[in-house]
This record gives sequence, structure tokens and C-alpha cells, in this order.
Amino acid sequence: MKLLWRLYRRELALAWNGGGGPLLSVGFYAAVATLVPLALGPSPERLAATAPGLAWVALALASLLSLERLFERDFEDGALDLIALSPTPLEAVAAVKCLAQWTAVGAPLSLAAPLAAVALGASPSLAPLILACAAAGGLAFAFVGGTGAALALGSRRGGLLIAVVVLPLLTPPVIFGGGAIDAFAAHLPWRSGLLLLIAYALAAGGLAPLAMAAACRNAQS
Repeated sequence: MKLLWRLYRRELALAWNGGGGPLLSVGFYAAVATLVPLALGPSPERLAATAPGLAWVALALASLLSLERLFERDFEDGALDLIALSPTPLEAVAAVKCLAQWTAVGAPLSLAAPLAAVALGASPSLAPLILACAAAGGLAFAFVGGTGAALALGSRRGGLLIAVVVLPLLTPPVIFGGGAIDAFAAHLPWRSGLLLLIAYALAAGGLAPLAMAAACRNAQS
């Protein structure tokens, strides 16, 4: 547990000091939220109708920005080889890396999501549900994105490969989260969408570390 805690702290430090990380993602998110009204026009009704969905799409895209270096820097400097030789299972290491990624990037984006949606015209009553959906969706994005980052190890255009692999897998949480928010706004049953989103995040958290560990071992061989 001490080794995993140290790895978690190390990943947080690298996320903050490695050139961008949460600041880059939140800045991109703010830029999207600022540019969207310019593209859709100043109509408050149109902005209010599309605000939750646009906030979700921006959240998914912003989550991709810092994934490329999740495993790549350890792979390049040989740290991944030392980690693989340690008594700690590589699956646990991958899970800790994704949790640190969510803490450093996903959590700030989750806090920014309600603010962006309300700024775009969404009702303030949607803010708690948007925060809950963004937190669960961000966790799913971190684990699914970690899988893409592990599969892209050693490739020359890792960022493009990550986007190709990850974007289709981000579709279900976007649908579940956006559907729950839209149903809540329309006073329709919304809990099923939130529960499906949480189930997706839990499934990603349980299965993705296995795929990440296998991809890392394949890249090392």
C-alpha cells in the first residue's frame, strides 16, 4: 500500500509539473464554453437547450488532452520496466495511475462542468446532477483513456491513436450522462441514466487495468 500511495503522489506531482495537466484541460474546457455561444448565436433558449450536452462533449474532449503521457514518459525513461519488476502487480499500478489522472484532471473538470453549463444558460437546479454525472463520467474517461494510452505505447503518433481508440468508448458515458441530465430537466425519470453511467464507470475501473497491464507488457516485450 505504501508503494501505491507513493506512486499516486508521484503521478499527481507529474500531472501538475509535467507541462499542462489540469491547467491545460480546464483551459481548453473554458475555451470551448466561451466559443460555443459565438457559434450558436446569442439566443438564450437555444443555449439553454444545448448547454448540458455541450458541457458533456467538452468534458470528454478535454479529458483526452493529457492522456498521451500517462504511460509514455515511464516507458521512455525505463521507469515502467522497474515498476514491472516490483512486487506490486502492474494492474494495481495502472489503476493508481488512472485514479491520479482523475484526481488531477477529471476532478477539476467535474467542478468546472456545472459552472460552464450554467454560464451557457442551463438552469442552476441542474448543477448538482451535472457535477455527479461529470465526476462519474470523468472516472470512466480516465480508465478508458488509460487503456488507449497503454495501447499507444511506442507508437510515433500516440495522441492520434489514443483518440481513435478512446473516442468510440466515450460514447456510452456521454449518452448516459447527457440523457440523465436532459430527463431531469424535462421532469422525467432520470435515475436509470445516472445508474448506467455509474455502472459503466465501475466496469471500466474493474476491467481497464487488466487491459492496460497486458498492453504495457506487450510494449515491453
